[in-house]
Amino acid sequence: MRRLLFAALAATALASCGSGTDEPAATETQDPARQYMQAITDISRSDDQQYDAKRKPGELLAFAQVKKGDVVGDYIMGGGYVTRLLATAVGADGKVYAFQPTEFISFRPEYAEEQDAAIAPYTNDQGEPVRVFPVRGPIAEPGWPEPLDTIITVMNLHDLFIPEMPEGTAQKAIANLYASLKPGGTLVVVDHVANAGGGLDAAGKLHRMDPELAKKALTDAGFVLEEESDLYAQPGDPHEANVFDDAIRGSTDQFAWRLRKPA
Repeated sequence: MRRLLFAALAATALASCGSGTDEPAATETQDPARQYMQAITDISRSDDQQYDAKRKPGELLAFAQVKKGDVVGDYIMGGGYVTRLLATAVGADGKVYAFQPTEFISFRPEYAEEQDAAIAPYTNDQGEPVRVFPVRGPIAEPGWPEPLDTIITVMNLHDLFIPEMPEGTAQKAIANLYASLKPGGTLVVVDHVANAGGGLDAAGKLHRMDPELAKKALTDAGFVLEEESDLYAQPGDPHEANVFDDAIRGSTDQFAWRLRKPA
């Protein structure tokens, strides 16, 4: 009896060892966002975490396929939510270039202060940027210091199409994003959904992006749409309200695309 019991326990132990070996890979496959927990819980993001339930930072990084050592651009960084998220995700050997357009700073000077604040936690004792670097320039010509593995732009693509921008801004900016990526690099776009056919009016009046207009502009520049995600889908959004209206703000339907520059 004791021999049988020992054999049963040994078999159970071996089975447990086997499942322990396989479990991490299965868990990562089921929830790839978990690999970014260090970035999500970084102390520099303490003020950002109140928005995480809706903005899904781990899922965004997983969709963008950000890796340690990557060189990533945050295009139109706004208040720095994505910049701070990327700062830890790329690791000590990676770099983040946080771009704030001069047009935005001219319109709202606080954007310059928010850029400085986003960079501050990632500076050395001399106040010099380490791993996270500020970039300023015209919206259509950021002037990235080096080729990028990935560019992420969140809720900003429509700004290229608003009437306040000079004619041709969208085409020039998208061409620049394409040229700034390494061969095989990716562009990740998240934006508020407009009704089909909304076109330029939706961008200017509602701050929403007509998906068909966006898709044509991006693929005309050479990008290949690799994957679409319903990560930020909100079926209850009628797509007709300005995204800053209190009734819909923070709960808009958004598309998320990963596009690739062919190698």
